[in-house]
Amino acid sequence: MSKEIKDLKNLVNTEYSLKKLFDEAEDFLPLLGTDYVELYVGNAKQAAHYYKTAFGFQSHAYAGLETGRKDTVSYVLKQGKIRLVLTSPLQKGGDVNDHINLHGDGVKVVALWVEDARSAFEETTKRGARPYMEPVVEKDEYGEVVRSGIYTYGETVHIFVERKNYNGIFLPGYEKWESHYNPEPVGLKFIDHMVGNVGWNEMNTWVKFYAEVMGFAQIISFADDDIATDYTALMSKVMSNGNGRVKFPINEPAKGKKKSQIEEYIDFYNGPGVQHIAVATDDIVATVSAMRDRGVEFLYVPETYYDDILERVGEIDEDVELLKKHGILIDRDDEGYLLQLFTNNVLDRPTMFIEVIQRKGAQSFGVGNFKALFEAIERQQARRGTL
Repeated sequence: MSKEIKDLKNLVNTEYSLKKLFDEAEDFLPLLGTDYVELYVGNAKQAAHYYKTAFGFQSHAYAGLETGRKDTVSYVLKQGKIRLVLTSPLQKGGDVNDHINLHGDGVKVVALWVEDARSAFEETTKRGARPYMEPVVEKDEYGEVVRSGIYTYGETVHIFVERKNYNGIFLPGYEKWESHYNPEPVGLKFIDHMVGNVGWNEMNTWVKFYAEVMGFAQIISFADDDIATDYTALMSKVMSNGNGRVKFPINEPAKGKKKSQIEEYIDFYNGPGVQHIAVATDDIVATVSAMRDRGVEFLYVPETYYDDILERVGEIDEDVELLKKHGILIDRDDEGYLLQLFTNNVLDRPTMFIEVIQRKGAQSFGVGNFKALFEAIERQQARRGTL
């Protein structure tokens, strides 16, 4: 298939899918947005220092021994509308230890903000979701929060959070985390999307789950000939809720000459899970520059990527030489263009990285950059001896 036909296919596919999103996404599970993302980690105190220093998150809330919690400790970080919860065990045994032993540090909870957590639980479980948390009312002097939860791929869970009757710092049981060390934010605004990796032949199973259980619609689909290099390939479908505030691309491996990044992830994570978190900024050059100054490492993009970039994406507002200096990728769809860049893995295991994205009208996910991105990842895999 020629590049021109592929590009046309992707353009038509994106345009059609975005149009049908509002027609197909059912409203039995209205989502207001992402409430928080919780990682189970080996040392929450040190992890919090890293995410504050490198990514500009601010101290927000805390729960642990000092607040009466005996089994785990959690630090809540905030930047823009993003809330990141880092949780570690305080005792031997238990679910948090088991999760860390099997997966290493990783995302356990993708919490979704809802108007009615009881209804969200009822609507999803009656459609086949496996319960994780029955609806529970949590109270303190600031009001009450209702939470419930279901399992999704692997051991990842969605917790539905209803906080309309709560005025506290985060959740009951947490107190304000006062800290004199709060490096300046780097301009991160909100979570744009979160990507899940699943095993062979499992992508359509989870696409069906999000469609039937959560009322999402598929907005974009990428086949193995869309996302491939000379060595590896993968397939991906993007699911979105009706208002477009919550988007979950789902990846699975595809046949290639060597081991794909999805296979490597599953080998080291020991199963499906969240591969990366995409965070939005209004000024990607400033954000990436600040992160790089703080020690964040990004995937290397060859200078030849920029040789014909304007021929491919058309005119843009930014100085191409400045984007080239920072290795920022550019792609366009029928709505506009986007700028994006990916960090190296932020954990010792090659199981999680961060994407920084700035949308200038574009609603797609940078399909034109996939080849450059995956070749960059393959260079890292070759260094690790896992390609």
